[in-house]
Amino acid sequence: MKKIKILTLILALISTSNVFAKDKFSICWSIYVGWMPWEYGDSSGIIKKWADKYNIEIDVVQINDYIESINQYTAGQFDACSMTNMDALTIPAASFVDTTALIVGDFSNGNDGVILKDKSKLADIKGQKINLVELSVSHYLLARGLESVGLSERDVDVVNTADADLVAAYSTKDVTSVVTWNPLLSEIEKQPSANKVFDSSDIPGEIIDLMVVHTDTLKANPNFGKALVGAWYEIMQKMSDDKVLDHMAKASGTDLAGYKAQLASTKMFYTAKDAVSFTKDPKLAQTMKYVAEFSFDHGLLGEGAPDAGFIGIQTPFTTIGNPQNIKLRFDPSYMQMAVEGKL
Repeated sequence: MKKIKILTLILALISTSNVFAKDKFSICWSIYVGWMPWEYGDSSGIIKKWADKYNIEIDVVQINDYIESINQYTAGQFDACSMTNMDALTIPAASFVDTTALIVGDFSNGNDGVILKDKSKLADIKGQKINLVELSVSHYLLARGLESVGLSERDVDVVNTADADLVAAYSTKDVTSVVTWNPLLSEIEKQPSANKVFDSSDIPGEIIDLMVVHTDTLKANPNFGKALVGAWYEIMQKMSDDKVLDHMAKASGTDLAGYKAQLASTKMFYTAKDAVSFTKDPKLAQTMKYVAEFSFDHGLLGEGAPDAGFIGIQTPFTTIGNPQNIKLRFDPSYMQMAVEGKL
């Protein structure tokens, strides 16, 4: 793991050492209810339309392995990538890759959950083995849940399990608890023994889904940011159309009803105005403080990190952590352009 992280860091440093204006860009995304609009934007031609407006090209690539997509972004193989706020901090930012949250798309409002087999209360989790993707937002959700019932990770045994294996794992006799996200969460909930005892609606606004970009690339190529934001909010305007949602549903491996159920547990920011308001809210800084503390406690900010404030996180309200080492920035200025009709 250390060798992979070192290699990723070296590649990232090489890739960002010569940032300049260019006209061809690539973005990556992985399957999740809040990121399916990128697939629709690509297949419908909306992203190409906005790219053409600014005389650039944008290649949109689906990566089946979520963490791998972030690693490739961190290594400089993509200019932008969909990821959560926590993963943006613990992978690119922790690898000294200066990253900007360009689009705040939504927050999980029930799309991530803790499921117990044949138990109905979160407190029943004490002493159990918990299968989840270790050090992911699922792990963070578990930690926040345990805290809410006076427990800690010392009271459970976390078992690292790949997201692709979680549904099958739950069906085995030995697995009694899982923490995961949709659409996996919905699949597991269908089993008669499954009880969701805690989910992201219990910590609203803390698991945030973003489209992030390399800060230097954005500074050198503002038209890239404008094209992505313009395309995103054109797609958002179509999210009330069942034909559009049906397309996204099929592309994500579910049906229209299933996709709508996932949307119901997602707080989508369908307008730029709502996204800007959320990003400017002082609560965002408090959320990122929670995330930084969890990340530091689990060694996710790098071996040299002396404390949870090692990495600076810039929000419109304030800077969390070291202002001399800002590597993650929440910048609502491009979304504000969408609000003002300046794209």
